[in-house]
Amino acid sequence: MDETDVFDAAIPDEWAGERVDQALAKLFPDYSRSRLQSWLKEGQILVNGEVKRAKDKVLGGEQVRLEVVLASENSWEAENIPLNIVYEDEQLLVINKPAGMVVHPAAGNFTGTMLNALLHYAPELEAVPRAGIVHRLDKDTSGVLVVARTLTAQKLLVEQLQQRTFLREYDAIIRGSVTAGNTINQPIGRHPINRKRMAVNEKGKPAITHYRVSERYRLHTKLSVKLETGRTHQIRVHMAYINHPLLGDPVYGGRFKIPAASDDAFVESLKAFRRQALHARHLGLIHPATNEFIDWEVEVPQDMLDIQELLRLDFEKHKNDKKRK
Repeated sequence: MDETDVFDAAIPDEWAGERVDQALAKLFPDYSRSRLQSWLKEGQILVNGEVKRAKDKVLGGEQVRLEVVLASENSWEAENIPLNIVYEDEQLLVINKPAGMVVHPAAGNFTGTMLNALLHYAPELEAVPRAGIVHRLDKDTSGVLVVARTLTAQKLLVEQLQQRTFLREYDAIIRGSVTAGNTINQPIGRHPINRKRMAVNEKGKPAITHYRVSERYRLHTKLSVKLETGRTHQIRVHMAYINHPLLGDPVYGGRFKIPAASDDAFVESLKAFRRQALHARHLGLIHPATNEFIDWEVEVPQDMLDIQELLRLDFEKHKNDKKRK
């Protein structure tokens, strides 16, 4: 059953001449301007008992009534799918997503997603757009992400994303060697030919990726990557752009190249790693209720630990090759 919250407020006289939607945004800062505009159109906001347009001007002194109807916004079904919950309170859910789980339903993946699982675990998320999902991870990227449990929390978290104040750190394994850490500042947009892929595109949106070397192997490098922006496939696209695609990336990794002087078992193990070697390890944000910084760090999954150990053994095996020559 839908729930309704009613809020009454008065527009101060000094706001005379402002647009209705501007005044509403200041009166009700817990809600986004676009959502207030939507409620205005739906008649859930009355100004002196009347429905107003967003562009109408206020005179000052008007009485405003906002009726927030918390109705279901999602047509997706709840499914009893286990979630690895790292943290939860009345405002947030923090999830450690496994590789292989889709975050949000889309063509080809209407069930079995994290969103379906969230609706079962926390039915109140039916009243929050996208079931409270604030940011996403690719299907085959593992790691930590946050979900908002209320409209207010969602608005504040989205604002943090837009202001680039989220802390998001990843572990990544790339092909080849880089001499040192660096920053990639290249816009990302849809690929001009293959619309299912993303690419560095001068007409795209700003995208900034910082990385530093964590561990060197013979033919690969482990990086610690920090996102300043959050474009679709950002790390995968940026690493491919500098000719160091992620190990196992099926979309941006290019053709598999057999490493020189490698035994068959090593090559087969690399081929068997069939997802991008990318793990969202560390997430930090300002809590929407306490206004304090809070962060979480999750363990690297076993498949990435295994491939790291394989790369270390390969490095040890071949570290004296140049000396022998």
